[in-house]
Amino acid sequence: MTDAARPWLASYPPGMPAQIDADAYPSIPAVLEEACRTFADRPAFTQFGHTFSYGDIDRLSRDFAAFLTGTLGLRRGDRVALMMPNVHQYPIALFGVLRAGLTVVNTNPLYTARELRHQLIDSGARAIVVLENFADTVEKVLPDTKVEKVILTTVAELVPGFKGRLVDFVVKHVKRMVPRHGLRDTVRFGQALRKGAGLHLDEPSITGDEVAFLQYTGGTTGVAKGAMLTHRNMVANMLQVKTWIGGHCKPGVEIIVTALPLYHIFALTANCLVFMQIGGRNLLILNPRDMKGFVKELKPWRFTVITGVNTLFNGLLHTEGFDQLDFSGLHLSLGGGMAVQRAVAERWKKTTGCTLIEAYGLTETSPAACINPMNLPEYNGSIGLPICSTEAAIRDEEGRDLGLDQVGELCLRGPQVMKGYWQRADETDKVLGGSGWLRTGDMARMDARGFVYIVDRKKDMILVSGFNVYPNEIEDVVAAHPGVLEVAAIGIPDERAGEVVKLVVVRKDPALDEETLLDYCRENLTGYKRPREIEFRDALPKTNVGKILRRELREEHEKRAAAAG
Repeated sequence: MTDAARPWLASYPPGMPAQIDADAYPSIPAVLEEACRTFADRPAFTQFGHTFSYGDIDRLSRDFAAFLTGTLGLRRGDRVALMMPNVHQYPIALFGVLRAGLTVVNTNPLYTARELRHQLIDSGARAIVVLENFADTVEKVLPDTKVEKVILTTVAELVPGFKGRLVDFVVKHVKRMVPRHGLRDTVRFGQALRKGAGLHLDEPSITGDEVAFLQYTGGTTGVAKGAMLTHRNMVANMLQVKTWIGGHCKPGVEIIVTALPLYHIFALTANCLVFMQIGGRNLLILNPRDMKGFVKELKPWRFTVITGVNTLFNGLLHTEGFDQLDFSGLHLSLGGGMAVQRAVAERWKKTTGCTLIEAYGLTETSPAACINPMNLPEYNGSIGLPICSTEAAIRDEEGRDLGLDQVGELCLRGPQVMKGYWQRADETDKVLGGSGWLRTGDMARMDARGFVYIVDRKKDMILVSGFNVYPNEIEDVVAAHPGVLEVAAIGIPDERAGEVVKLVVVRKDPALDEETLLDYCRENLTGYKRPREIEFRDALPKTNVGKILRRELREEHEKRAAAAG
């Protein structure tokens, strides 16, 4: 959709430009430098009762950059893997790597040895910063990679005094979360900072087309590919989001709950980078899967912003004590990463008083592409409007534009679209094709106002007797049943219909049975959309950020069917 056909920009927010200047800053470090100068004394990251200010982040990231170049001898463009959950060391290492002119390879700490081996070999990383809880995995793959130096850290290494030592003691000796490893010739993160503090850093003049991140994606659908996100891509998306939220967030005062891992593109941009621009404080949550502990961590705070995926919001709503938190300052709740379900959004608004705003993005778009207006009074079921400097089109298989409210593949173009996939020209061509338009693989429609509605992933679509059935729709309906906690809908083979719908359900009400749920579906779904099979489970398989893995459920069903003959 072109600027001329974007009438909402005249009214939301008042005076918002249709375009941003993607070249306003040459690099991410240039944005960081300005933020640290403006908000030097303001809190930046808080965890375990300890806070680092923007001035601290500026100083420590400089020291880490000096260590990487002065001691390790890393050179411009070299890759450094970061394998940490949300701890203080992550943003320091992140900005240090970027300030040195190096490329960040964000790495999931929960990777198996096979997954980690692939990513380290594929990226050619020369160094890795890893929480010692996961050092045993690094040890297994290290000889197969080009990694020359391992930098180890502990959960609370940078938390001073007794508190830090106590946390690390509990993690290692009480909870026994640190497996033994045989890594040698490593360096501690704190030691690296101390060495770097005594070294000169000659900060390079970074250009916008240099690769800032190799952000791996596609691991749930095949071999993970490294999306090359340039400094220009990331700066553009930071400015796009900052412009979109307009005056909704106040510089230097926002407190954002950062529960999603910062190594994931959603939290990396939305929490770490965007709120760095406006001097926000990130409350780092180490383990959001411990919902009771999560709620306990939030209790002292009058937080103002929270980001998450549907499963995280749903989990909080079902955790004792969450409804007793102080929501008086909460004015922005942002959901992404997977479809926000209406039942969850409505309960969130009722509990917190804050509308759950849905947004949409991909690793390949740095990630934000569509966001709902910040002043949305109620959940509207859409992923919002294409943000500034972003064009959106709905196209058929041949690449022809479709009309309003027709379902086709969502295609996007803008300065935040990746450079391509690292060393995979063939895969790059499949999604970009030299046109600059990214084929997202998501089926969507657009209404006359420009609002985009995701129908589902192309590969998740279920074909029942020639009719398209979209799991998102089925899940949205079933999730509204009071006895359902979580649900996934998948397609399974059927001799007559080709495929039929199967539900995999986690019960909220232990008394919920198959017949009751089938009756509910008969009332709310047309015939071909109704499930032919229901399986109850204690939990659903999910990615590291809580996205339900339908593919894994399909594979498990296929294996059981094959074993049954």
